[in-house]
Amino acid sequence: MPRDKDSRKLRIVRHRRVRNKVHGTAQRPRLCVFRSLKGIYAQIIDDVEGHTMAYASSHEVGGEEASPKTAASAAVGKLVAERARAAGVTSVVFDRGGYRFHGRVKALADAAREGGLVF
Repeated sequence: MPRDKDSRKLRIVRHRRVRNKVHGTAQRPRLCVFRSLKGIYAQIIDDVEGHTMAYASSHEVGGEEASPKTAASAAVGKLVAERARAAGVTSVVFDRGGYRFHGRVKALADAAREGGLVF
């Protein structure tokens, strides 16, 4: 079995472990991150109601901001924080999606904090 399939399965196991502890409510929804090779996606989710309150992706920021992946992640963090504040969300719990809190995931989280989200 190729290594990349093993790493995908292990990420899913880690994500399930994180999800057993992290739950979003209407007062404090979950900021969920998904990272692919080409892009990064963030959603703010109310798990009680089961709906997405705000979202952003690196495909939306595009252009020069998306050339280095870390810069695109920071732009996504700022955009999702802006949309969350517009939806009335100020405090979230962070779901790193089974990824290490490092690199692009950390850049997104730091930018979301700078954008006004508390977690």
